[in-house]
Amino acid sequence: MIELSIAGGVAEIVLNAPEKLNSLNEAALGELSAAYDEAAEGAAAGAVRALLLRGEGRAFCAGRDIAGVEAATDDVSGYLDGLLAPLMKKMAAFPAPTFAAAHGACLGVGLGLLVATDVVYVAENAKIGSPFANLGATLDSGGHWLFTERLGTHRALDLIYTAELISGAEAVASGLFSRAKPAEELLDFTRAAAAKAAGGPTRAFIASKTLVAQIRDRRLGLWDAVVLENEAQAALSKTADYAEGFAAFTAKRKPGFTGK
Repeated sequence: MIELSIAGGVAEIVLNAPEKLNSLNEAALGELSAAYDEAAEGAAAGAVRALLLRGEGRAFCAGRDIAGVEAATDDVSGYLDGLLAPLMKKMAAFPAPTFAAAHGACLGVGLGLLVATDVVYVAENAKIGSPFANLGATLDSGGHWLFTERLGTHRALDLIYTAELISGAEAVASGLFSRAKPAEELLDFTRAAAAKAAGGPTRAFIASKTLVAQIRDRRLGLWDAVVLENEAQAALSKTADYAEGFAAFTAKRKPGFTGK
């Protein structure tokens, strides 16, 4: 159900099981992990300089595929700790800018895939939230972190207790994700953003990606962050793209970045 294509420096990964709203079982998580591995190999070879993740059909991803799962024998830890968490870490560490185009249901594991993506664009009418109260379960896949970090404790628990879903437009207005677009414009907009990033200074983007993760995870103060920025800039000054950027600025032309 997972498809990967590479063209124009962009790896596009598609969740393609529309009949079940792209819900993911153990096998599908394995396929998705393998797709990211293959895309990362392309990045190492210089063929991939951005990645786009999307879902086929009416939804991005409705969460875990629990069809046939028996509660009494469900290996929750094996699914979440053994498969999903390592996949999310792999996604977050992908060596190029990553984008997601999210429409329809973005729930549970689907929400986790968005947490692990650099830039998330959502359809204005997407459905986001925590329906787990209806299952006697709790929000997982990094959802507690996302809601608490971006919405605050009261709104986070409100969404969890009520199991109400919010629209993509409200999610963006609340600071959950980057931009909301009409559903019919979402994919083209995201593809254009990924293509633009693929033509940019990849190593500079990776430096910023690393810095943002450090500021978030280590709760860095201003001056600690400045130290890391200065170190990153000094390292970038020795790259080909840095030299090209300055040369293009001096010559008043568009830079031709190679990602090196």
